[in-house]
Amino acid sequence: MGKAEIHSIHVHPVKAFRGQAPREALVEPWGLAGDRRWALIDDGGKVVTQRRQPRLATAAAELRPGGVRLSAPGAEPLTVSVPDPGTSGTAEADVFGTPVRAVLADEAAHAWCRAWLGASVRLVHMDDPAVRRPVDPEYALPGETVSFADGFPLLVTSLASLDALNALIAGGDHPEEGPLPMNRFRPSLVVDGFEAWAEDGWNRLSAGDVLFRVAKPCGRCVVTTTDQESARRGREPLVSLGRHRRSGSRLVFGQYLVPLTTGTVRVGDAVTVLG
Repeated sequence: MGKAEIHSIHVHPVKAFRGQAPREALVEPWGLAGDRRWALIDDGGKVVTQRRQPRLATAAAELRPGGVRLSAPGAEPLTVSVPDPGTSGTAEADVFGTPVRAVLADEAAHAWCRAWLGASVRLVHMDDPAVRRPVDPEYALPGETVSFADGFPLLVTSLASLDALNALIAGGDHPEEGPLPMNRFRPSLVVDGFEAWAEDGWNRLSAGDVLFRVAKPCGRCVVTTTDQESARRGREPLVSLGRHRRSGSRLVFGQYLVPLTTGTVRVGDAVTVLG
């Protein structure tokens, strides 16, 4: 294998929307700067994701100074300012059973999201990730927090592991569905230069000057079967993961990371496994 390095970086400003692929990003204690600080909630407060609304894959969010720009097919783009918790009001967001206090965006943002998605939703912002939501205590160290990401600050995936998975799909029951692109897995960092599935044995690693601990393997869900361009769903990769990458009840691909230090990561930065 060649030099182990960061191949790409991915920031998703709004949970479940398409994100951005910057050349560099600041790593904060709760994840990449700007990543999943916004989310949609339904009338009951539950966070809305591609699990329930696959069409969200076709909407995009871009970080802008002081806010986020929303765009989607058939809709005029809208720039939304970061709301002030003192004047905008708050709502309790249910993130997979965990209550999280969030700040409501303005009514224009809610109206845009409702009109495009055809569902009663509101857009909310996490104002202070340092205190709003702890990492799953079963896997957390004291004081670790996370944004609206599924459970941990970052997710790392490997190009070699994706190649290996696509080989399994090609030899499986639904070869016509492959090869799958990495965006099915919505990672934070994609690394190159490792053997396939090497990440199974990682405990700590550095990327550039930033140190991470590996919290646990990522259990995959129906979102991975969703084409991120068309929002159509298939059967892969869950069929192949179920046959070849099962860990207990979970079908795993990628590893969750928690930063132990902060700093900037860049495409091309060396990645070193430390144990």
